[in-house]
Amino acid sequence: MISPRVRIGVLGLALLAALSSPATATAAGPAAPGSAAPPTVEELRLDKAAPQEILRRSGFDTVAPDFARALDRARSYAQARRVVEREGSALWRRAVDRVQGRGPAGGDLSRDDDRPLYWARLGMTRELRGWEPRFGLDAERRARLIDTLERTSRGQTAIRYPHGEGLKRVLVTGFDPFTLDRDIRISNPSGAVALALDGTVIETASGPARVETAVFPVRWRDFTDGTVERALRPHLPGVDLFTTVSQGRVGRVDVERTNGAWRGGFGDNENTGRPETVPVSDPASQPQWTSTTLPYAAITAAQTGRFPVYDNTSVTEIPAGGTEPVVRPEGPTPGSTARAGGGGDYLSNEIAYRATLLRDRLGLHDTLPGGHVHTPVLEFGAGNTTEVTDPRFVRNRLDIVAQVRAIVSVAVSASERARG
Repeated sequence: MISPRVRIGVLGLALLAALSSPATATAAGPAAPGSAAPPTVEELRLDKAAPQEILRRSGFDTVAPDFARALDRARSYAQARRVVEREGSALWRRAVDRVQGRGPAGGDLSRDDDRPLYWARLGMTRELRGWEPRFGLDAERRARLIDTLERTSRGQTAIRYPHGEGLKRVLVTGFDPFTLDRDIRISNPSGAVALALDGTVIETASGPARVETAVFPVRWRDFTDGTVERALRPHLPGVDLFTTVSQGRVGRVDVERTNGAWRGGFGDNENTGRPETVPVSDPASQPQWTSTTLPYAAITAAQTGRFPVYDNTSVTEIPAGGTEPVVRPEGPTPGSTARAGGGGDYLSNEIAYRATLLRDRLGLHDTLPGGHVHTPVLEFGAGNTTEVTDPRFVRNRLDIVAQVRAIVSVAVSASERARG
C-alpha cells in the first residue's frame, strides 16, 4: 500500500494500479431520511464471478442471506443494533476460526485465505444499506448500524488481553484487499496475518506474548473519521508492542523508519482520493514526521524467513525553503514538509503515521515500541491470470504470515532486552 510514485521500479504490478485509478465519488449518494441507500462502489464488485467463487468455496456465501433474515426479524432499532453487533462479531470470529483451523473449512479454499471475510462483510453491509424495516430507519441511525457492523466484523471491538504476570501484550493490524479494479482476485497478506495471529500466544526469547489483532478498510473517509485512533487509543497504553502491517514491495519486507503527514490521494476501494495533509485532531500541533520505535536493527539482523528484511529510511520531502519534492534516502531533513514516508503516501503510511502519532500524543514514545512493517506483494503462480487461487499463491501467503509472526517474536525479545 505504498504510493506508486514512490515505489516505481521496486514494486510489482499488483500495486501500480492505484496510480491510474480515477478519483471518482462513491456510488452511494445521500439517502433521504428513512430510505434505503444504494450500494457503494466497493459493494457493487460483489456480483462479479471471483468474489462469488471465493464465498462459495469457503462456505461464507450464506453469511449475507442469513444476516438479512436476522435483520428482518428485528422489530425495533434496539433489536436491530443487537443483531448487527452479534452477527458482526460472529463473522470476525468465524473468519479467525477458519484461518486458525477450528471448525469446518466450509469448502476447498485454503484456510489461510483472508478474502472470505472481506467479501462476506461487504455482503452484510450491502444488505444493511438496503434494508427497509417496518419501524422506519433514518439515515443517521442506519449509518450507526453500518459503523457497528464494520467495527465488530473487523475485530476492532474484540481486543482483549488476559490478566496475569509474565505475558507480553502485542497489538497487530492488517488491511482489506485493494486495487480490486485491476484484479478482483487480490488477497492482502496483512489481513491474513491478522486472522492467523489473533488471540494466539507467540513464544519469544523473553517469554510468551499474547497477540490481538484488527483489520482496517482501504478507504480514505474512514481514516478521516478517526477509525484508527478510535480502535487503538484504548489499548496502546496497556500493550508492550504494536505494529501496523500492510502489503508493500515485491519480494521483500520493510520496517518503515519514518512516516509522513501526507496522503497522495490515489484511489481507494471506493475509487476516491485527493492529495492533502493527513487530517488529524489538533492540526496546530501536528508534526510532519513520526518515527518507528520498533527495534529495527534487531529485526533486520534476524533470520525470520525467506524474504529479505530491510530498514527502510527513505522519504520524500519538500526541503525547508524549497518548493519541489526531493527523495531523501537517509530520512527527512530539519524543517521539511512531508510528501511520502518510507511507506509511501497511501493508507499504509497513513495508518503508521496515525498510530505512531497517537503513541506520541499519549506520552508513550520512549516506552512503547511501535511502527509499521510492509510485507512482500502476494503473487499468484506464473501464468495464473484467471484462477482465484493456486499452490504458489497459498505458499507465498503462508510464508509471509510465518515471517511476520517471527518478526513479532524478534521485536518483543529485542524490546525486552533494551528495557534491561
